[in-house]
Amino acid sequence: MATEASQGGGSVRVDAWIWAVRLVKTRSAGAAACRAGHVRVNGERAKPAQPVRVGDEVALRHGGRDRLVKVSAVLRKRVGAPVAVTAYVDNSPPPPPREAVAPAGVRDRGAGRPTKRDRREMERLRGLDG
Repeated sequence: MATEASQGGGSVRVDAWIWAVRLVKTRSAGAAACRAGHVRVNGERAKPAQPVRVGDEVALRHGGRDRLVKVSAVLRKRVGAPVAVTAYVDNSPPPPPREAVAPAGVRDRGAGRPTKRDRREMERLRGLDG
């Protein structure tokens, strides 16, 4: 299946490719990420129809995480996860450790609505303070 999908070094739209290798859930989400400027091909901001070829580097910011992948196969259709991971080399930085993420303010059940002081403390913990 990988040989029929790679098409001998051709090219495919970047929004279709990031969808085919399962970096985004839908092709329209891939196109929206491109339009919003969250996708870069070889360091340049990519439009949804920009072609991607073998050897290109694709940077994607999606779901609060930066992904940096190098294209090793061009896929035109969405494939299963085991096949999809063979289509790129993942050079992404590792996700932050769980303990580095600030805990959200947790209140005891039945404690009522938070006071202004409680709300400010919760916002400070979340990093939303101005």
